[in-house]
Amino acid sequence: MTPGSPENAPHGELEGAIRAAAPKALATLVRRYGVFDQCEDAVQEALLGALTQWRANGVPEQPVGWLISVATRRLMDGWRRDNARRQREVTDFLRTPAQPDEDGVENTDDTLRLLLLCCHPSLTPASQIALTLRSVGGLTTAEVAAALLVGETTVAQRISRAKRLIKDSGARFELPTGEEYDERLRAVLHVLYLIFNEGHTASAGDQLQRLDLAVEALRITRMLHDAAPRAGEVTGLLALMILTHARRDARTGPGGNLVPADRQDRTRWYADEIAEGTALVEAALSSGRVGPYQLEAAIAAVHSEADSVESTDWAQIAELYRILAKVDPGPMVTLGSAVAVAMTEGPDAGIAIVDGLADDRHLGDHHRRLSVLAHLYELAGRNAEAREQYTAALARTRNTAEQNYLRERIARLSR
Repeated sequence: MTPGSPENAPHGELEGAIRAAAPKALATLVRRYGVFDQCEDAVQEALLGALTQWRANGVPEQPVGWLISVATRRLMDGWRRDNARRQREVTDFLRTPAQPDEDGVENTDDTLRLLLLCCHPSLTPASQIALTLRSVGGLTTAEVAAALLVGETTVAQRISRAKRLIKDSGARFELPTGEEYDERLRAVLHVLYLIFNEGHTASAGDQLQRLDLAVEALRITRMLHDAAPRAGEVTGLLALMILTHARRDARTGPGGNLVPADRQDRTRWYADEIAEGTALVEAALSSGRVGPYQLEAAIAAVHSEADSVESTDWAQIAELYRILAKVDPGPMVTLGSAVAVAMTEGPDAGIAIVDGLADDRHLGDHHRRLSVLAHLYELAGRNAEAREQYTAALARTRNTAEQNYLRERIARLSR
């Protein structure tokens, strides 16, 4: 232990140490014993002890090893009570000294295995997200509930059900191979993408951004990148997150009001993060076959290079969207391309594309499509139609910051 007093482990340092250590400890235990639900419960019990002891005595030099040792004792105690047959195995294990290189150093393969396990195909996306935040993110059930804006009981039920489904499926803590690996990795990336997007623009609530959630998604994605540094789509997703997150301070004004891209003070964008993200994009695009996250990151990089909306290389963005539409077609890709087309061929060309999405069952009545359509009408000077679409979008968004922005646009057009 470092010399101890409560001041030696302030809240931010303590929370950071716990969140960094917990998933590594869990991954090690699951690799050793293969019972995800019991190992997860043991780590959670160890975390309760860590909160008290680390706050009082300081964070230990090897927090992962500390958690593994305590959680192992919890696990073994449970097995002693539940199964006398295991007594000999437990005794033999406790006589074997722990290996410091295993307990004190991160095993990146374990991180990847744990992520793949949390995104098991037997789970729903909601359960995958909750379990990832709890087991890999190191958040408590209450913190997961707050992050997802749902009740703590609901989150606890999702996590409990997820652990039971994983156990019943007979899933093993090992890396799949071939097509199964690619499929599971895509599920992991999708879950992290969803978590980040909710943090970037919250679907409901008083704040435009949930920075705590975005930061957590970024942190986990960095862990995944450490585990699979040569995976192009992993690098692409990390680059996309970094480049998008670099604009966070400029996206809101006084009182948390939304500031659209054409009004943002780009000097408030984080230049060092943009440089990091751009370098990752270049690495991702040179890694072989190009996937959707790499292309989205490339689009974000082009936006980040420009000093203004007017100086943006919209022709390059439109071309990247055309490629993305071939690689991973979808309504959100079409919506993004509509703006690029509008900036290169005129707003009416963009309006025609957005109108083509009116019957889409996911996006047709969504406030995102209606807001983009309103913006393009405004660019075309069709103010009455723009006001009508802004009003329709206002009725469909649950985020207060977005609502205030839409009201401002409606009022300005009315004047």
